[in-house]
Parts: sequence; structure tokens; C-alpha cells
Amino acid sequence: MTSESRLLNRLRATGPLTVAAFMDLALYDPECGYYVRTAQRSGREGDFFTSVDVGPLFGELLEIQLAEMAALLGHPEHERGARVGVQSRRFFDLVEAGAGNGRLAADILVAARERDVAFYESIRLHLIEASPRARAAHRATLGEMAERLQSSSPSLPDSFEGVLIANELLDALPVHQVVMRHDGLHELYVAGSESSPLRLIEAPLSTPRLQEYLDRLEIALEPGWRAEINLRAVDWVAEAARRMRRGFMILTDYGHAARELYSASHASGTLTTFSGHRSAGSEWTSEQRTRPIWLESPGNQDMTAHVDFTSIQAAAEAEGMITLGFLDQTYFLMGLLFGANQSPNPESAIRNPGAPGAAALEWNSQLKTLLLPGGLGSTMKVLIMGKNVGTPQLGGCSFRVRVT
Repeated sequence: MTSESRLLNRLRATGPLTVAAFMDLALYDPECGYYVRTAQRSGREGDFFTSVDVGPLFGELLEIQLAEMAALLGHPEHERGARVGVQSRRFFDLVEAGAGNGRLAADILVAARERDVAFYESIRLHLIEASPRARAAHRATLGEMAERLQSSSPSLPDSFEGVLIANELLDALPVHQVVMRHDGLHELYVAGSESSPLRLIEAPLSTPRLQEYLDRLEIALEPGWRAEINLRAVDWVAEAARRMRRGFMILTDYGHAARELYSASHASGTLTTFSGHRSAGSEWTSEQRTRPIWLESPGNQDMTAHVDFTSIQAAAEAEGMITLGFLDQTYFLMGLLFGANQSPNPESAIRNPGAPGAAALEWNSQLKTLLLPGGLGSTMKVLIMGKNVGTPQLGGCSFRVRVT
């Protein structure tokens, strides 16, 4: 039975589903979910491309920020390279949510082991991943560095102190889709039967939280505008903030401040699919606009929507966190290259790329892909927050704190 057939069976059994419930099935269903059926979906052979797929450089640069944060937390001391005795060492929880098969964590650990053994040995790694197949690959991906792996689980640790990172996680959480009409806000639902394909229908809101969400932002959609509301992302970041005793969050994703996301420039919504590195955008399969492309072949393609960073910040701040920076990935990485190293030759400050031929070219190619405006550099935004850490001046925020 195909993924679409399974979803149709669920629809017939339960009636129309909210778009959020439909996405939950299409992406995370234990039997037919897009993410749970394989250990890796991104990369050249996958459906989309992330900063991790560019190469190890993203993890190597991120390690610079993590080491600085560890020093600020006192793990293991306040200066990179300092050695401490076993009795005085404090552990540093590195929690990666949406870890996939563990490639980013492996890149970070390689850099930490090469630069600062004391920092490396203080790390307790927690990889959070929904896919059982991806979790099964964690130890193989980490190799001998699996000694640092404290847990591999679909859930966050109950309590931790250190840094939580999440790279392109929030955009993949299920969203509700709403549309404004002259008589008020309506929600879109996915319906279907044996005799008809999947389609969208309008009905009253499934929860008052959707209207409350827009009211809290003081957002007034115009009649005809569609929008996505990610209640799951807001709940997730609030829960993560509650479980963090002390430390930092680094959330990297594509999205906008609420005023831009819920504006005329995104009046058709941002929910889309990726398959074979092609995005369907807001395309439709019928003139009645009841069958968007993202309803095609559920369970066999990625589904994603832009992140409302304003609401993410507010949810975390309500749980005691403070915002330390919100900026384009370009400026974040430039801060790590130049601000932290103060070197006219950042390549040598990060690592020796080996022979000055192919290795140096590969290093430069990775760097350009991560930084270039119009690509990952400006599309990806970085939100950095702290809890019980004061307001430190971080290396990643030392070049320019700006979003484009």
C-alpha cells in the first residue's frame, strides 16, 4: 500500500484533517512518514540541501562558537586549551535537535578534538532525532567519537546545561494553514475519499490558539491571504527552554520576523514541498485552488514552511531566555571567521587545509556556498538565545548583527 493510500485510509476513518495533522502523518508517521523511512534525506542524492551538506566547514565554524559558550559556562575553564584535572572537570551538554544521522555533530567533534582535547572530553552529546533509522546510524557516523554520545533519542533530555543547536528543524514541524475571509479567519483542512483525490476545504478553526496567535502579534491578514501558523514550533522551543537549566540555544533556519512573514509579500503562504531539489512553491493542480502541489504524493516528499522567528523568540523569552542575536548566517559565520580569530587569513585560523591544491579549493568552495547572499548565507537566519548566562558578546555576533 502506498503512502497516499495509507493517508486516504486515515482520512476516511477520521474525517478531514487539519494541515498540521496531515503533515504529521506525511512526515512522521512510523510506517509511511517521509522522514522516518530513511536515515538521510538531504544532500546531492536527496531532495534538499543544507549547510551540513556543503561539507565539514559548517560544523568546524560552529565549534568555535560552542567552545566560546563552553568557556562562558565554565566548561572546562575560561580559556580555550586550558587543561583541568578529572576532579574539577564539569560536563558540557551538547544537544542537537533534528540531528539526522549525526553528521553535523561528527563535524563539530572532529574540530573540538583537533583544537582542544579538554573541551572535547567535557562534551556530553545528546542527539535528538525522530527517525529510528537515523538514530540507528548515530554510532556509525560518529565512529570512535561515539564515546561522547550520552543519548540518542526522539525526545530532549529532561534537564541539561550547555548548548542546544537545531539546524533546519523548526521549518519541518507541522503547521496549521489559515485563510482570511470577509467573515473572519477560516482554517484549511485536507479531505479525500476513495472516489476523489486529496483536496483542501475550509471550515472553522480547530483551536482558538490560531486566532490568539495572530492577535498576540497584532497581525491583521487581508481577505484572501493564506498563512501558516506553527503552534508545534512555539510549544517545542518553550519546552526546550524549560528543560535548559543554564546555557544557550542556536537555532538556524529560514524564516522571517512576523511582520514580514504575515505581509503582502507572503500572502499565498509559504508551505511548499521539496523533491529532487525542486520546490513546488505555491503551485496548484486545479483552477479551483483546492489541490496545491504539496498534496501530491504524501510521504514521498519534504514539506516545509518558513519560520516565524518573532513568536519563537517570545516563547523562549517567556521561559527565562534572552535574545543575544538574530542575524543572517553570512554575518554569523563571518563573526566566527574574523571576530573570534582576528586573523587576516581565517583559513589558517580554522584549520590547515593540507596541500595548497584541491584541499584549499574545496575549503574556499564550501565557504562561498555558506556565505554567499541569495543562497544559504542570506536565506538562513541564526537566532541565538541564552538562559542564566548574562549578556555576553559572542564571537558569532561580532561582525554584524543584521537580517536581510
